[in-house]
Amino acid sequence: METAEFKRLVLPLSSKLLHFAYILLKDTGEAEDAVQEVCLKLWKIRESLENYNSVEAFAMKVTRNWCLDRLKAKKPVYIENYSNGYDASTDEWNPHQLLEQHDKLKLLNALLLRLPEQQQMIVQLRDIEGLEFEQISNIMDMNVNAIRVNLSRARNKMKEEILKSETNGNRTVKNAP
Repeated sequence: METAEFKRLVLPLSSKLLHFAYILLKDTGEAEDAVQEVCLKLWKIRESLENYNSVEAFAMKVTRNWCLDRLKAKKPVYIENYSNGYDASTDEWNPHQLLEQHDKLKLLNALLLRLPEQQQMIVQLRDIEGLEFEQISNIMDMNVNAIRVNLSRARNKMKEEILKSETNGNRTVKNAP
């Protein structure tokens, strides 16, 4: 793979890799280091990148593995929703709607944290990152059917908890399992 093709295929992925690394590591500096290391690794193996069906999925997998290696010595870090770093407000919403939206996001984040780590990652990659099942399969080293089952279980568990909290009139859920 030539330099120009590497720049065209890999470098545009850096912002997505950075966000993914930040979600796992919870530290901007470490996430930037992760992306730099991943890009360096991809550069070193650039001649064999053409053998992969999806360079993006491979890059995400390498990023995931690098981040998980960094976390082995630390306590587990849980995935958060994208919305924590973004302003979800719009000019069209009134304060009541914004408060409702904020409460729903807090509930979803809390429920996501209560899922097993594997299900958290699958929900993150599929529902938040928008990746295809085949890409998630490559990243997670799992069978597509196992991913579908885990995603379904995670969604059902979150749905049950949402319905339970709405029935009880309690929209707050503790982060701890």
